Amino acid sequence: MAHTLFLTSADETPLTLIRNFLKSVLQTESVQAVLVPAKLLPSDTLMPHLISDPDLLAGADPLSPVFPLNASRMAAKLSVKPVQGKIAMVLRPCEIRALVELEKLKQANLENCLLIGADCMGAVSAKDHTNMDPPENFSPPKEENLAPACRACEHFVPENTDITIGLFGITPKETIMLQAGTDAGMTLLKKIAKDTGRQFTEDASERQTAVAEKLKQRIGYRDAMFAATRQALDSPENFARYFERCINCYNCRVACPVCYCRECVFNTDVFDHAPYRYVQWARRKGAIRMPADTVFYHMTRLAHMSLSCVGCGQCSNACPNDIPVMEVFRTTAFDVQRAFDYEAGRDRDDPLPLSVFKETEFTDIVGIESGPTESAGTGNNP
Repeated sequence: MAHTLFLTSADETPLTLIRNFLKSVLQTESVQAVLVPAKLLPSDTLMPHLISDPDLLAGADPLSPVFPLNASRMAAKLSVKPVQGKIAMVLRPCEIRALVELEKLKQANLENCLLIGADCMGAVSAKDHTNMDPPENFSPPKEENLAPACRACEHFVPENTDITIGLFGITPKETIMLQAGTDAGMTLLKKIAKDTGRQFTEDASERQTAVAEKLKQRIGYRDAMFAATRQALDSPENFARYFERCINCYNCRVACPVCYCRECVFNTDVFDHAPYRYVQWARRKGAIRMPADTVFYHMTRLAHMSLSCVGCGQCSNACPNDIPVMEVFRTTAFDVQRAFDYEAGRDRDDPLPLSVFKETEFTDIVGIESGPTESAGTGNNP
């Protein structure tokens, strides 16, 4: 059964079509509010807003190439308890993937959400967005102007959504595509089809071609980035040199959408060393770098976050000294997740690797010879 709806209007821009679509969503009886990037007066800054007034959706701008923060943690907080209905959430693909990881970590409940994801054309760095065209013009930034995280992102088409807003391969200056991914999404699209007189149709082949071409381009950049990063971190000395500008501000931790601990060990007395300790270390080595523990901090975060990193790049955006943190985390996360045959945010039913035990996993390391008759999780061999 076809489940794709195309909205076209000669008098409206794609952004206006999306705003009108969101108004229809908000007017649905079960939807209480819409979480969406917006510019609302008197502010001229794009930030996530929780909107309940349909008229204020005139300031919604989910197509902007500005990505000031990953909104998945806000979405998680809004979803964790029911609100007598659902909150519609318009999120980038990396935000949805982070939200899926937070659900696995018991920090979110997606049953309370109506997830709407738009094809992501990428975002420029926070320092460059002031030179972009007005959003109504919908002029996606050139690939070479995107932030490195976006240039290396192969997940630019949203997954795990109730409704996907398609932009690739469908003349986005004139048309948007709405595609249902769940029964809830299909119910809503049927209502919109009835109200607008539109007919459901099959997905356009042009879209599939455009997505495949973009994917090839992104993977090429990603693999080159991985190779360069691995070379830059090929020794403990080079790892320390990579982070030598780190000032222990912990901005990367704060900006990370999946770093959810209420109290970080680096904010406790464990790393609140007494003055004499620093003197002892300095006398032993002749000198120590201040602030201390920067390398240990990043290694701890790598161990903690590599299974759930979605590569959104907010860690690099938040660094005051422009350390390319994303490259390290994305490269490490790719290798770690591949070792467990896992991909962060890929599947809501795919358990976090370290939360389950499989006898078929790393048998050369644990010394268990698995056979086809063994039952996973028992730890016993016949």
